[in-house]
Amino acid sequence: MDRAGFEQELQAQGYEVSTVSRLAHGRLDVHTHPFEAHALILTGEIRIQCAGEEEKLYRPGEVFHLAHGQPHSESYGPEGVSYLVGRR
Repeated sequence: MDRAGFEQELQAQGYEVSTVSRLAHGRLDVHTHPFEAHALILTGEIRIQCAGEEEKLYRPGEVFHLAHGQPHSESYGPEGVSYLVGRR
């Protein structure tokens, strides 16, 4: 999916849209968010481990979704990661 189309889709569904960047080899241990997140990877890569699931790797053009309050950890690749995210 392309960035413009994804952003339009998010806005039409009532998401607040922003861009997030994380540093190379960074990590966030298990945490939750007080919002639902739907994101499109723009550059780099992110690995997300949700409670009770296998770790998943996301690269440019791929989309991930996290439910409100879903426990997960994150780690970022050698180039870090940048993604367009909708939150609601």
